[in-house]
Amino acid sequence: MLKRKPEAFSKTEYTVQEQIELLPFLLKVLSKTSRNSVKSILTRGQVMVDGQMMRQHNYSLQIGQKVEIQSNQVALNISKLVGVTILHEDEDIIVINKEAGILSVASKREREMTAYRQVTDYVRSSDVRNRIFVVHRLDKDTSGVMMFAKNEKTQQTLQNTWSESVKERMYTALVQGKVKSESGTITSWLTENSAFKVYSSPIDNGGQHAITHYKRIQSNKKCSLLEVLLETGRKNQIRVHMEELGHPVLGDKKYGSTSNPLRRLGLHATALSFLHPRTGELVRFEAEVPAMFITRSK
Repeated sequence: MLKRKPEAFSKTEYTVQEQIELLPFLLKVLSKTSRNSVKSILTRGQVMVDGQMMRQHNYSLQIGQKVEIQSNQVALNISKLVGVTILHEDEDIIVINKEAGILSVASKREREMTAYRQVTDYVRSSDVRNRIFVVHRLDKDTSGVMMFAKNEKTQQTLQNTWSESVKERMYTALVQGKVKSESGTITSWLTENSAFKVYSSPIDNGGQHAITHYKRIQSNKKCSLLEVLLETGRKNQIRVHMEELGHPVLGDKKYGSTSNPLRRLGLHATALSFLHPRTGELVRFEAEVPAMFITRSK
């Protein structure tokens, strides 16, 4: 039925050999554990399916999927994270879902709790020598998928090959007003002034070339929900391009928004797809779109 192999990070990994629901699968592999205890393992978030936490008892497992059962201590360390959820962890990378309002890393002016600091504390809880390394960042008020490297070699590999390795950077944007076009592409050159505001120019002015693709998902008279794909990844690119489109991101006063019904920025990093730095395998991680984005644009 299955193969079993011990893994690092205080967890055991199983490979699914037949179609089966998650709870019955766990009851089989943990045959010496009571049904209630197995349910508790699920509830505590100790079970990962293909690197993503799964608590759904009737989740349908497919042949070849990887099921990891983490130690209770690992689960407890994860539960201490605030505004950060671990989507995937292996020996090279940690992928998280960062909530809006959490800084990716500390700046000279801001020393508050950051995603970087929390994930550092998490990896050091198993070994004080462990470190993480910044690969890319999300704005403080942007939520969604973000990745850290667990060693310097992986960081350098990812940063040096970013444009070739990253195959998809998808965002979901809730923007002001009804976007008329079903889809479109915005191309411009971006420059930043001394006040740290980025400006867009339709002609090459020596700035950074930026290309943003968008598709309208749903809309009403007040706002539109867009799926946004980055062809380039410049600072504030989506925010600047949405202002240029005439539909600034909701809550983005810096780039033209006049309302903030969400009490946060209407921007979410939904998916990140890239070639894994060790295996070369194409991997994809998603963070669920905030429900308020969907209900607000219906």
